[in-house]
Amino acid sequence: MSSTGLEAVFLSNRDRLLGFLRAHGAGEAAEDLLQELWIKLSAAPSGPVAQPLSYLYRAANNLMLDRYRSQQQAIRRDRDWTEAATTIPGTSDEPSSERRLIAREQLGIAQAALDQLGERPAAIFRRHRLDGVGQRDIAAEFGVSISTVEADLRRAYRAMIDLKERLDEV
Repeated sequence: MSSTGLEAVFLSNRDRLLGFLRAHGAGEAAEDLLQELWIKLSAAPSGPVAQPLSYLYRAANNLMLDRYRSQQQAIRRDRDWTEAATTIPGTSDEPSSERRLIAREQLGIAQAALDQLGERPAAIFRRHRLDGVGQRDIAAEFGVSISTVEADLRRAYRAMIDLKERLDEV
């Protein structure tokens, strides 16, 4: 049966398909699912379908299952996000004094590691990573080639990676 034949079966059984979707839990989304099924049928490559009505019921059921899974995933994601982002009553979202002190200390260590690379690599790294300036613009600003900017960034990234590994060991 061609896609136009499948579309004809769809159109002649539209009310039955809608009832099927509602009876199987689609609720108010039944019309949307039926519309989605119509769009998929219209876009699908044509070809013979041995049992077109069964095919349509299965396709409608699959769409309903996909939507259910998507909704469940969204609910889990929202719940997980809420649990992760929710402040415990009586506590502050602010980092503790100890964490602030550690972060300040690590920032100083990172700045020193960058400064050890030399003035230009440190400045290029800061312009790119902190200020968000593109490599081509940095090259023009410093009067160097893009490959020099890339080499300085590689050195700075390597220094930061090595530093992170040392800090993680502690």
